[in-house]
Amino acid sequence: MSSPFWSRLVGGLTPYVPGEQPKGAGPDGRRLIKLNTNENPYGPSPKVITAIESVLNESLRLYPDPTAYDLRKTIAEYYRLTPDHVFVGNGSDEVLAFVFQALLAHEKPILFPDISYSFYPVYCALYGIDYRLIPLDEDLAIRVEDYTQAEQPSIGGIIFPNPNAPTGRLLSLVEIERIVAGQPDVVVVIDEAYIDFGGESAVALIDRFPNVLVTQSLSKSRSLAGLRVGLALGQPALIEALVRVKDSFNSYPLDRLALAGAKAAFEDEAYFAQTCARIIDAREALTKALVSRGFTVLPSGANFVFARHPKQGGEQLYLGLRQQGVMVRHFNKPRIAEFLRITVGTPEENQSLLAALDAVMGIAMSATN
Repeated sequence: MSSPFWSRLVGGLTPYVPGEQPKGAGPDGRRLIKLNTNENPYGPSPKVITAIESVLNESLRLYPDPTAYDLRKTIAEYYRLTPDHVFVGNGSDEVLAFVFQALLAHEKPILFPDISYSFYPVYCALYGIDYRLIPLDEDLAIRVEDYTQAEQPSIGGIIFPNPNAPTGRLLSLVEIERIVAGQPDVVVVIDEAYIDFGGESAVALIDRFPNVLVTQSLSKSRSLAGLRVGLALGQPALIEALVRVKDSFNSYPLDRLALAGAKAAFEDEAYFAQTCARIIDAREALTKALVSRGFTVLPSGANFVFARHPKQGGEQLYLGLRQQGVMVRHFNKPRIAEFLRITVGTPEENQSLLAALDAVMGIAMSATN
């Protein structure tokens, strides 16, 4: 569909396609097991619900705090920073959109991995930013030297997820520091949507490096995908650039419910740690079970695994699982078309996934015999 009223920009866009959000039951009427969008299988902290309920009153007639000061102060205390080091927005995708506008140079190409978060090239198209894809190595890992080599042409910035998505592979803090230190003249953005599932945050580099910006999300490890809260952490000059863009776009990106719920999520450290530990344990068990079935599973520092089977096609498995009522993510793209990205669910959900895989692979084997 198109319209003569569309701008030239709109006509040339290829929007980001999010994972499927089902609107009904599975093929046989059963509840679908949803392991395709990396949502947390456990609900948010009960303190989050209480905090949200506490603002469900007549105060909703008033605008929220445009500076989100109380939330920023809570996040700053958690990371031992100051509120001036913290920016918050309507989900990490909005925060990243502001980052692309405010901190990545538009007149030079920016660098990011060829297999990575597929929103990055969408932002580049939207804002007219050139980019250069840096291939992952043969094991689908980021090579630090590809971003630090002296012969690298002039660039406008670097962005990559850590752990990377959809591969789940993790860079160490030492490796990230090499990239940041090796490119002191541009902003290096570390997208840490999944960092709480086993990685070491680059927040530790902020005091020493004025060019490092860390983005995070409350959608995954803090079980708040439905509340839409994201954040950025960096030295105040970088944060001020984001604020200037935000206040030129929407001064109130977070409503009163989101501000209250996000603050409570950061304050309940015990619940957060317990939930992350349960997911990490389930990820390791799921990995072992997949390996025992012949899958190759990449090392994951996220709440998902990236796996392929040597005798079963990725799309075939994806469609077969969907028929079994289990949703996973398949990317029909070069180098990764044979992989499935599988969100780590509860132990019960993971067992259902494995049973569905056994059924699908059994059907496929029978068809070939």
